[in-house]
Amino acid sequence: MDSLRGQGGIQMLLNAEQEAGRIVSAARTAKLARMKQAKDEAEKEMEEYRSRLEEEYQTQNSGTEQEAAAKRLEEETDGRIQNLKESSSKVSKEIVKMLIKYVTTTGA
Repeated sequence: MDSLRGQGGIQMLLNAEQEAGRIVSAARTAKLARMKQAKDEAEKEMEEYRSRLEEEYQTQNSGTEQEAAAKRLEEETDGRIQNLKESSSKVSKEIVKMLIKYVTTTGA
């Protein structure tokens, strides 16, 4: 009878050991799944953050470029206006004389 109990006790221990192995294995699998999920979420957050920073950089960069282009255009326009003023001041006396001549002269 003791030998039957001994064998039954050994079988119970083996069953308990197998059950413990299944529990540990399930825990490892669950842990790996949680770690993978956390890694995926972290990568997603990093990509979103990187995209947002890139978008902000592009916005700032394009704003700076637009400001530079506007300033350059304004400088070019001012230069052209100045050239036109200088040119017109050089020939304005001649134009006034020519206009007075044509207005005061009668065409026959």
